[in-house]
Amino acid sequence: MTDEANNNGPDAAAGETAAAADMAQDTQTRTGEEPSQQVDPLEALKAENAELRDRFLRLAAEMDNLRRRTERELKDAKTYAVTSFARDMLAVSDNLRRALEALPEEARAAADAGLTALVEGVEMTERGMLSTLERHGVRKIEAEGQKFDPNFHQAMFEVPNPEVPNNTVVQVVQAGYAIGDRVLRPAMVGVAKGGPKPEANGEAAEAPKA
Repeated sequence: MTDEANNNGPDAAAGETAAAADMAQDTQTRTGEEPSQQVDPLEALKAENAELRDRFLRLAAEMDNLRRRTERELKDAKTYAVTSFARDMLAVSDNLRRALEALPEEARAAADAGLTALVEGVEMTERGMLSTLERHGVRKIEAEGQKFDPNFHQAMFEVPNPEVPNNTVVQVVQAGYAIGDRVLRPAMVGVAKGGPKPEANGEAAEAPKA
């Protein structure tokens, strides 16, 4: 039995070597890789590094855009947070102005000390209210003498007047106000009709957003 093992030894070893080679070739065939096509570890690390760097730059850009958008939204919220309140306060201011205008100049001139003090108190209240609104970004729209602009003004009637250019605001019925770059309420105005056409003098000013 020992002699038989010895006689078959070289042939068996050769067979095992051939079988191992066939197995390796079969493995390469299944994986689709050739020894010469194996990826260089250094190149693989470089590719992975480039991919990670690209992901980082994209994430940084997204975070920067988010930061800017958040800052803009916070700024807008701060600027326009009082919009509804300011609009309501303008209605109160209008009522104070109507109360003052309801008193004729003759009656005011002949008023006693009590009535005069009352009128002055109403005037101070109106000025204080408008001053407070101005500190919070609400500003009056200057309309009289300006060219009619539908972004700022609301035409209530036309006034025949050949002395001024056509579509010029000649009377303000109710003052208009803006907050930030938005119109809080347009000015109610009367515009001239029949005068010469206004000359174009440069680009029109940027209109506030409604």
